[in-house]
Amino acid sequence: MYPDLSYLLHDLLGTQPDNWTSIFKTFGLMLVLAILTAAWLLYLELKRMADEGIFKPDKVKVVVGAPASVGELVSNGIFGFLVGFKGWHIARNFAEFQADPSGVLLSLEGSLPVGLLGAALFAAIRYWEKKKSALPKPKTVVQQLYPHDRIGDITVIAAVTGIIGAKIFDVLENLPAFFADPIGTFFSGSGLAIYGGLICGFLGVTWYLRKHRIPFWPFADAVAPALMIAYGVGRIGCQLAGDGDWGIVAPPQPEWWFLPDWMWSFDYPHNVNNHGIPLPDCDFRYCHHLREGVFPTPFYETVLSLLIGGLLWALRKRLRPQGMLFFLYLTLNGIERFWIEKIRVNVRYDLLGVEVTQAEIIATLLFFIGIGGMIYLRRKQT
Repeated sequence: MYPDLSYLLHDLLGTQPDNWTSIFKTFGLMLVLAILTAAWLLYLELKRMADEGIFKPDKVKVVVGAPASVGELVSNGIFGFLVGFKGWHIARNFAEFQADPSGVLLSLEGSLPVGLLGAALFAAIRYWEKKKSALPKPKTVVQQLYPHDRIGDITVIAAVTGIIGAKIFDVLENLPAFFADPIGTFFSGSGLAIYGGLICGFLGVTWYLRKHRIPFWPFADAVAPALMIAYGVGRIGCQLAGDGDWGIVAPPQPEWWFLPDWMWSFDYPHNVNNHGIPLPDCDFRYCHHLREGVFPTPFYETVLSLLIGGLLWALRKRLRPQGMLFFLYLTLNGIERFWIEKIRVNVRYDLLGVEVTQAEIIATLLFFIGIGGMIYLRRKQT
């Protein structure tokens, strides 16, 4: 497994693990790639819909040639202060940062003089940038913005609200660990509940759509395949890092199995959580593997998500009316996650005498919402 970039470079180039490249965690890198993948696919689909006349432009008044506002100078100054305050501290304590990046970033330790210098520098840069384009008399122009022109704002809102929601739902599943170490648990790099991310990201983006008068249903259809494919990309990070999102102990491999052995049962060597028993002759930071082989459920979810995402992408121009593709996404997403939970390690709750997981409950709700939505739209169309 590759808990961080240094372990991948070790296998490819023979370099020593746990070097400076270890600050790049595999899970985080794949999470960023998943967000960028979703943004790119969503941009393509929103632009196609705009070209077909499904989306109309929103007229926005923009002031051109104005000097930097106080708000712009303050925001840039705050960002510059954080860069200087933490950047200098990280540079002087890189070994500590390498061992615990989130702990160092979230601590109150830093360099106040360098932080103030960074604040002044970033504010000055913003001031001179605006001054170069300033006009003797600022003017107001009207711009026409389509939804795909706002893809940057949409991506940031979805990412921030989604990650916060994913962390909150993960905390709810692991309350004992949270109470034992609230700060460390909430701000750790591992432990993200995908449905928490989807729900809170959905709420954040819906607020943005209403604010800018972007029609919801065509946007929902556009985002459906992007979300499914991005989910598959993100699960690659879970598989590579071995973040604990694996399955139950796998039974003996059946005789009919023709795929590689690790696709049936895997022990996640060098997993990022250091779960299991020590690996022989290993003196690196991540030197454990599971005592028994388990189902590699992140790999299964990657394959299923990419297949479902490909199907949704192929149907995006055919399914009508608007909203049908989004409800199909909810249905297939619910089916995929419900059945993967049957072979996945997770916290189980007693619901009316039946043991279920948080994901099974949400997946079931999504399935019925999806089925109900498709039936409603079909009857309404008829």
